[in-house]
Amino acid sequence: MEINDLAQPSAPALAPAALAALTDRVRGPVLLPGDDGYDAERSGFQLARSHRPAVIVGARCAEDVVAAVRFARAQGLPVAVQATGHGLSAATEGGLLISTRRMAGVRVDAAAGTARVEAGVVWGQVVEAAAPHGLAPLNGSSPGVGVISYTLGGGVGVLARTYGFAADLVRSVDLVTADARLRQVTAATDPELFRALLGGGHGLGVVTAMEFGLVPVARLYGGQLVFGGEQLDEALAAYLRWTETVPDELTSSLALIAYPDLPQLPGSLRGRYLAQIRIAYTGSAEEGERLVAPLRAVGPRVSDDLREMPYAESHTIHRDPADPHAYDGDNALLSGLDAAALRRVAALTGPAAPDMCVVQLNHLGGAMATGGGTMAGGGTTAGTVGHREARYALRVLSPLATAAEDGSGSDGSDAALAAVRALHAEALAVVAPWRLGRSVNFLFGPHGDRPDAEEVARSVHDTDAHHRLTGLKARHDPANLFRFHPAAATAEAALPA
Repeated sequence: MEINDLAQPSAPALAPAALAALTDRVRGPVLLPGDDGYDAERSGFQLARSHRPAVIVGARCAEDVVAAVRFARAQGLPVAVQATGHGLSAATEGGLLISTRRMAGVRVDAAAGTARVEAGVVWGQVVEAAAPHGLAPLNGSSPGVGVISYTLGGGVGVLARTYGFAADLVRSVDLVTADARLRQVTAATDPELFRALLGGGHGLGVVTAMEFGLVPVARLYGGQLVFGGEQLDEALAAYLRWTETVPDELTSSLALIAYPDLPQLPGSLRGRYLAQIRIAYTGSAEEGERLVAPLRAVGPRVSDDLREMPYAESHTIHRDPADPHAYDGDNALLSGLDAAALRRVAALTGPAAPDMCVVQLNHLGGAMATGGGTMAGGGTTAGTVGHREARYALRVLSPLATAAEDGSGSDGSDAALAAVRALHAEALAVVAPWRLGRSVNFLFGPHGDRPDAEEVARSVHDTDAHHRLTGLKARHDPANLFRFHPAAATAEAALPA
């Protein structure tokens, strides 16, 4: 059973006059269950869950968002927001969904070294707009990920060790709060709310635009080194040793993928267990070649495409999928890791695992630990990104064969999800001695339905930050209009191609 095969939700008793007034007031479409375009509007990249709202507002501008929030307040409807839907906040059942994908404006100020983007912009648009000026954003690995939610969750990107989290370079946030007021939030106008938005901002309002700094990067040395399963043990140990030596100008990750034997996959991938080391280095190609020599010493590679490239090609390093699919995942931020534990994780999630898993280990530290690098225009920002001291992020993800919206039904999707989550928990238990918490950006899929949902929410920040964010939520949204689960944020694309 697919998402769109499910019965349409019945709309609550919304006042016809109020709906007519909303339709007249907004520039974008207003859609109800059963309307043409309703299913397309509520669907996103993540197909494991989907919003089932009583009404959708396809916002074209900030004023549309204000009108939608005002309507929701008056009608007693919870509010959710979706741009690209790579991740999914708590799925709305019978509430109001604000779709921001039509708000796609991007403006680069090359002299100031900044970009201003509207709520529906994806990273590929910003990379393209900044590249002619020799500038780059702190984007993630996939060009199709939405800028806003990625940044509100912190944003661990291609240049993270060199320049920090995407949230570190934000200068201003245009926010519609629960009182249906549009306000520009900066470190000067409201420092507490500004800091909270950058790393903990989901559920405090609807962001309609954001301005952030760009960095002076026009090219990279990068790509992938791919090793076969027969070299797995040595590749894992070599990668961990190597991360202890590399400079902050080098950001990398290790992915372990047991590809199924499917005819639609390239022959080089079908039925193979591969270790992919992804590299992005802002220094010279010559120095990059020297730095990766210890990895190449592991032995013959299945492929090796390290090269100098324009930054506009940075998405080719990870090769994230472009097509929507269903998936779920979890992660752990770690103070350290040893090769024996990583080998155990690989054994649990590799070809012998009961469900397909994609494991990724991100090397953190550098500017992420120190609060950010330097923008082209100068300055940094300290937000509420949790567990900056982490040295690694270990991510475990599995595709889901079915996509029941509510996790129930006769298709077995609830049992499949439970099995996948049990496997992820077993793998992540191996690294418990080093575990600091979780990254909100790497919670692939909604987690508000988990028995340990509150623990998941608390693990994203330390205790003091969690209490501050809870207090701000109570102050700015006392009626809980924005019912985002704090442990569910729009995340990066999940399953490598």
